[in-house]
Amino acid sequence: MTETVLIAARRSPIAPRNGALSHLQPHQLAAPVIKAALADCGLSPNQVDELILSNALGAGGNPARIAALAAGLPERVAGLSIDRQCAGGLDAVILADALVKSGQHQIVIAGGVESYSRRPVRARTFRDGRDPVPYDQAPFTPWPQRDPEMAVAADKLALSLGIDQEAQDAWAINSHSKAQNAATDLGIVSMEGLSSDPFTRNLTPRHCDRAKRVSGTVTAANMAVAADAAAVAIVTSRQVANSLNLDGIQIIGGQTIGGDPEMPGLAPVAAIQALLQRASLTPHDIQTAEIMEAFAVQAIACWRGADLPEKIVNRDGGALARGHPIGASGAILAVHLFHQLCRAPGNGLAAIAAAGGLGTALLLRG
Repeated sequence: MTETVLIAARRSPIAPRNGALSHLQPHQLAAPVIKAALADCGLSPNQVDELILSNALGAGGNPARIAALAAGLPERVAGLSIDRQCAGGLDAVILADALVKSGQHQIVIAGGVESYSRRPVRARTFRDGRDPVPYDQAPFTPWPQRDPEMAVAADKLALSLGIDQEAQDAWAINSHSKAQNAATDLGIVSMEGLSSDPFTRNLTPRHCDRAKRVSGTVTAANMAVAADAAAVAIVTSRQVANSLNLDGIQIIGGQTIGGDPEMPGLAPVAAIQALLQRASLTPHDIQTAEIMEAFAVQAIACWRGADLPEKIVNRDGGALARGHPIGASGAILAVHLFHQLCRAPGNGLAAIAAAGGLGTALLLRG
């Protein structure tokens, strides 16, 4: 089977909604990131076969096609938009890997983009003439009683595992601290005057105590803020990478598994376990891991459930310190993992949970 690699990975700054990136449409977020990734590996836009972008909150259409045209990719690049909510950015990379391994394409750009600030207003319509009713969270199951709001589900997870608010706040504080001390090379493309993530701050226990309570033990301090961002990685074969004189980061494999819709935060555990088993690896064979921090309790539950050493998880901080641009978040994990492995080779893991009880994991080797 064809060996596949990531040869470049870039992202925009992550800005909270209604912040510095709020006036940009998704394609305006994605295009500079795509161009920077191509420049990193000396590729011409004409060499790209496909662009796959995850987008969860947009107005439909085909955001990937618009981004492809905005980035100067040739018109033959149709663009493929996918929606698996938070997991979509990682799933885009996994799909790109499959397309290259199959021989259908040689070079695929994959990732995600989200403008929380510019998302359309959604409303349910009725045949009987009633006025449309706005809604924020889309349905993720056919059973309303098994389709909790995400913060409610996170608090339920915390109660079931005995992870109290103090532990969640401590994780959030540590995430901000690590992000403040992170290496400068996180693959960020400067945009709108930003060259770093503006939300990262000196979070303290006092700030956590004063944070707005969202649901039980879940507060505004230990859940990620909604945000705007884009992130992409370039997937190709080892043969093409060699022709470009690039080493690349090997893609070992990816896995998406569905689980209990009422406990979405636990879903990545099964995906991680299945992926490691397929690769004949144990958790202690992993040198660095990027675990999504939509909620502190979710990250804690995932690394504990997967038996990962805590010291390897989110070495440069996570989404609690930066923000959660839904469709781009999985791709941001892949970008961070790529740059971690460029600095310190080894086995790297990225994992993320998504609404509806979905978990996705990606395994790389540098």
